[in-house]
Amino acid sequence: MATTLGDRLGELRMRRGLTQEGLAEKSRLSVDTVRKLEQNQRLTARMTTLNKLARALDVEASVLLGAPTVLEHTQGAEPPSLLMLRQAVTPLWEFPGLGEPEDGPPPTVAQLRDSIRSTEQIRRRGELTKIVAMLPTLLADARAAVREYAGDDRAASYAVLSEAYQVAATTLTAFGKEDAAYTALERSMEAAKLSDDPRLEVIGVSSLSWIFSKQGRVSDAETVAVRMAERIEPGFRSAPIDLSLWGILLLRGATAAVRAERTDVAEDLLSLATAAAARIGVDRLDYATPFGPTNAGVAAVNAYVDMGKPDKALSHAKRIPDVAGLPPTWLARHHLDRALAYAEMHRDGEATRTLLAAERTAPEWMRYHATSRHLVAELRERERRRSSPIRDLAVRLEIES
Repeated sequence: MATTLGDRLGELRMRRGLTQEGLAEKSRLSVDTVRKLEQNQRLTARMTTLNKLARALDVEASVLLGAPTVLEHTQGAEPPSLLMLRQAVTPLWEFPGLGEPEDGPPPTVAQLRDSIRSTEQIRRRGELTKIVAMLPTLLADARAAVREYAGDDRAASYAVLSEAYQVAATTLTAFGKEDAAYTALERSMEAAKLSDDPRLEVIGVSSLSWIFSKQGRVSDAETVAVRMAERIEPGFRSAPIDLSLWGILLLRGATAAVRAERTDVAEDLLSLATAAAARIGVDRLDYATPFGPTNAGVAAVNAYVDMGKPDKALSHAKRIPDVAGLPPTWLARHHLDRALAYAEMHRDGEATRTLLAAERTAPEWMRYHATSRHLVAELRERERRRSSPIRDLAVRLEIES
């Protein structure tokens, strides 16, 4: 089994019938680079190098890095893949006298931007293990760039670094590592202030609200989202992207308000978000986050489920336009909300069918999403048959009896 980057590279190259020289030519890299990687003389590579090799081999860069098993058991210790991501967020060399920065020339700003964009499709599909594999290299590349460049290039590199830290924060949160996520988000906000993109601070606050919600700090989650929304409230001539970011904050605040049992506030925020979505008129995807009429409707369903109003949630779900156009992870979450509503009404067959739809939409997201796993376990306990779709789903998700 290929266990290192070099092993995987050599295996894929031979599958494609390429020599080392042929792969070097096709990827526009030196033969020496390919040879040293395959011989494990170099155990890592810049994201730009990985992207070139991946394009030449017709695979995603994450295939070269290898998809870690992030829920593997390690006698109580944190899985190596998540430990590597922690180390990437807070590298040893940043502590005085304990190490040196990553060696090697930094990628260009264009290459950095290409690297961060290459993660977006993977994020939308909910392939979390691939993101975990790619982030350490991306963070190292962006840090090298901000150390090396000056002026506009440095500000642009800080923008990529800020966004990469945000991706790290949301990924760590998804795995229940909110402490490390908070550190990553702090670093994202620091980088955003030095970047050429003022909107990064807004999307960072959105992520902060989500992390606070995951930590159970629902009052703080509502406060930070609403305060930033008030600060950036758009005017009549505002661009659609600014309406979108404002709406995203309103939805974050509404989610937190529901969990704080402030339903009146939540419904007011949902109403404002729905109006913003209607004003935009179309579904947008900004900073890998959707907003528009569809997402506002999906958020309302989520809120009604959290409010304990399953019948209203299911009724509202039927009226949402173009749900199929949502990114896979958002669509899977919507399926899960509907499944929760069905389960609360003891319509277990419909709940199971909806969970199966979520699994088809974003299988890896289902594997690592805590609420999904809890609901599957609950439905399995209520199932009297020894063999059934919900029991089969529990087996696929490796949910212990």
